Amino acid sequence: MLLCSMAHHLGVYLGLDDVLGDLQHARRQGDLGRLALLAYCEVRRWARQAGEPELAASSLALITDSPPPTRSEFLHRVDGLIAELEEARERLTAQGRSLG
Repeated sequence: MLLCSMAHHLGVYLGLDDVLGDLQHARRQGDLGRLALLAYCEVRRWARQAGEPELAASSLALITDSPPPTRSEFLHRVDGLIAELEEARERLTAQGRSLG
């Protein structure tokens, strides 16, 4: 049972690492379309699988609730989403230490 739990945890962690890396790369490139796609599809999918409903809601709100009026506002909101994902990674790292 512990092995199954550890494998699930590792899968969730690696999925987060992939999504976060993709978001950070698109952010550095200033690729707004890719950022919107990642936030709306990939972050929400990962958050639901990981049991992070607040993060899924933040991701959805970024795209669907009153779209940002300017590029800089959109990027500011994306930066907030990236910060939330980094906090989730810290939580998962702490949980992984307690499993091991």
